[in-house]
Amino acid sequence: MNLPMHRPCRTTALHRARARAVADPVDPSWPLRLAEDLREIRADWRDSAEVCADAAWAARSAGHSVLGLLSPEDVTATDHDPITARTLAHLYLSALRFDFRCPTLQRLVEQLAKSAHQPLDCYTRALYAFALLGQSRPEGLAVMDEVLADAEEHPKTLHVLLHGLWLGQDLDRGAERLLALSARPALDTGADPIALFRVAGALRRLGRYDEGLGAIDRAIDCLPPGDASVHADLVRERALLCTARDLHQLQSSTRTTGSRPS
Repeated sequence: MNLPMHRPCRTTALHRARARAVADPVDPSWPLRLAEDLREIRADWRDSAEVCADAAWAARSAGHSVLGLLSPEDVTATDHDPITARTLAHLYLSALRFDFRCPTLQRLVEQLAKSAHQPLDCYTRALYAFALLGQSRPEGLAVMDEVLADAEEHPKTLHVLLHGLWLGQDLDRGAERLLALSARPALDTGADPIALFRVAGALRRLGRYDEGLGAIDRAIDCLPPGDASVHADLVRERALLCTARDLHQLQSSTRTTGSRPS
């Protein structure tokens, strides 16, 4: 009989699996090796999401995206065991998300839903919601609500939804929804630079520029040293906030003073 792994041992095993996955992104065998590691500890969807999202991001940052190692056929294959199938899906779909390939992500999840032997896990459905939200498709809001009912306070899942609301610029009350989601305990820590970055963008869309500048300054301060790519995104958002605020102030001044006679 297989006994459940104690939590400290499980946490250590997950850290080891993550470390092995990101150690050599050039090695084309690491996705399947990761699946083996997750299968060995009987990882659930939360464990898989935590490790696969980080591994997919690390591979992309190293210039060796998972999209170059796996194919859509690997994701939709029906001959994998459930944990391997979920691992490959989480890796590939996360890589599509990081590249903002929303239509492709949407189509692949829809294809996966048709071929899967069981209902899609919560994180995969969150990635589907991201794909719809990122295209400003209103049905994404309904999928998001369904995911939230199951996700509880799982940070990785909430970040996927937050990302979709941030990307979907034409969603009905998208900025307000983003701020509401960011207030959930898992995201409202005051020390999460990515959550604060998303919040700053939403505040800019709402014309709350000074609040947005406060949020982006906190985000920059919380960012770990040396993360150059994310730092550049945060600095760009700060520049957008300053430009939007200055333009708003100029327009307000023009309306107040009116046109001077020549």
